Amino acid sequence: MLKGLIGKKVGMTQIFDEAGLAIPVTLIEAGPCYVTQVRMPEVDGYAAVQLGFEEVKPKRLTSGQLGHLKRNNLPPVRFLREFREKDPGVSEGDKITVDEIFSEGEYVDVIGTSKGKGFAGAVKRYHFRGGPKTHGQSDRQRAPGSRGSGTTPGRVYKGARGPGHMGFDQVTVQNLMIVLVDAERNLLGIRGAVPGPKGGIVLIKGARKN
Repeated sequence: MLKGLIGKKVGMTQIFDEAGLAIPVTLIEAGPCYVTQVRMPEVDGYAAVQLGFEEVKPKRLTSGQLGHLKRNNLPPVRFLREFREKDPGVSEGDKITVDEIFSEGEYVDVIGTSKGKGFAGAVKRYHFRGGPKTHGQSDRQRAPGSRGSGTTPGRVYKGARGPGHMGFDQVTVQNLMIVLVDAERNLLGIRGAVPGPKGGIVLIKGARKN
């Protein structure tokens, strides 16, 4: 059975349990999603379900995208994502809501794109210690220091940690508990933080390691 939805991060808040303890919660507008395509191993080489999310005006899409959706008389949707699923239990053209897929107390994995932070130094990006803060040094406090060898190889190996572009990567946070399911407003309340800014697109999947 398909265990996944596309959603949009609304923001963070807190709710209180029966004991009066505050629980940090991320609210996600999850669905409704449309099943735009069901991929079969004998046709496509693998099994998956393609979902569409967030209805938009037709002029926002290309003619190819509109034609892909019109095969199943679906409205124009902005985002298409695939979920690998051997036995999805859904058909093309189906509409999926949050209360059909998830329930309170379940654990999920959330995939999103982290906030982009531009060019960052090694201290901020990889938590390097920096140089000594004594003996008269004035410009080495946030420098990475030596990262390579001498004559051999005489260069820094590819992939070595150092300054560079930080953020805007795909990040998966695993085993987050669902503490709220609001079917009327298509809201999902997940305990803890999920990657990305407000308004960022996230994929919610059933937890793989729980």
